[in-house]
Amino acid sequence: MNAKPDNVRHLTEPMTVPEILAALGGRVSRDTFYKWRQTGKAPRCFSLPNGELRCHRKDFNAWLESLEDQAA
Repeated sequence: MNAKPDNVRHLTEPMTVPEILAALGGRVSRDTFYKWRQTGKAPRCFSLPNGELRCHRKDFNAWLESLEDQAA
């Protein structure tokens, strides 16, 4: 069996919108996140065939780092 351990799978699977919002401390609403997407201020995401959004963790982390760089 080639199943990945849960912790590794969690780190390699793309993030859902609720996971992104939770990673931001739960202080950003879903509506705000989608407004950020419309204005190009959100992390890079992609759509699944069913329309749900996903974000690679590396893209999310790079986005956070870019915000830190802008604040410095």
